[in-house]
Amino acid sequence: MQFRIKDQILKVNVPTWATLEARVRERLAQRKGFALATVNLDHLVKLRTDDAFLDAYLAQDFVVADGNPIVWMSRLAGRPVELIPGSEAILPLARIAAAQGVPVALVGSTEEVLTAATDYLETEVRDLRVACCISPPMGFDAGGKAAEDILRDVQASGARMCFVAMGAPRQEIFAALGRQIAPSVGFVSIGAGLDFFAGTQKRAPEWARKYAMEWLWRALSSPRRLGPRYLKCIAILPGQMLRAGLLRLRS
Repeated sequence: MQFRIKDQILKVNVPTWATLEARVRERLAQRKGFALATVNLDHLVKLRTDDAFLDAYLAQDFVVADGNPIVWMSRLAGRPVELIPGSEAILPLARIAAAQGVPVALVGSTEEVLTAATDYLETEVRDLRVACCISPPMGFDAGGKAAEDILRDVQASGARMCFVAMGAPRQEIFAALGRQIAPSVGFVSIGAGLDFFAGTQKRAPEWARKYAMEWLWRALSSPRRLGPRYLKCIAILPGQMLRAGLLRLRS
């Protein structure tokens, strides 16, 4: 599945869970880093107007579909992909890291969340070692000098997989910079995933996820903050579905 953003082509290049796990295992075994982004409608909205975000996305090694609309578009385009939310990728990837003896780092959110998430992960995933936890200060520039210092600290800790919980576009910009500063580390952008583990944010109930209504549940939970965001997403959906249909016809 692919999307045209300005003059660039953004591809979902990891179509399934099995492919994602195989590629991460391979990179870790070869002591090579990577950057993983999870594209959704909100990202497509932001990518249209944020050049730094677009550049960061194009620098990602792996892109998966995080959001049912992306999955629907892929089916319409005849290029089906599986739903792989960033928050749901944490445990499977942490298990791969543990199995290969790879320490992990947690960057983002707050110190309280990182402490609780570390306890959860090390309890849930046998033999996992969290080598580094860093909560950036307020006003943190994900592409600046402070980010470079954090990335060097991550690399010095021995961590070779880093879960980045900053939200878009900062986490993707940070991961893209990480590919330059710490090329042996795999960066996984996970949004609010650590907050779910810590209990500081509540994930949508299972029924909402099952029926692709998580976005509505979240919007109703925080209408002032998320309402405008989802309205923008809804506004671009018809055009994106049309492009997906045309993509199928062209192929």
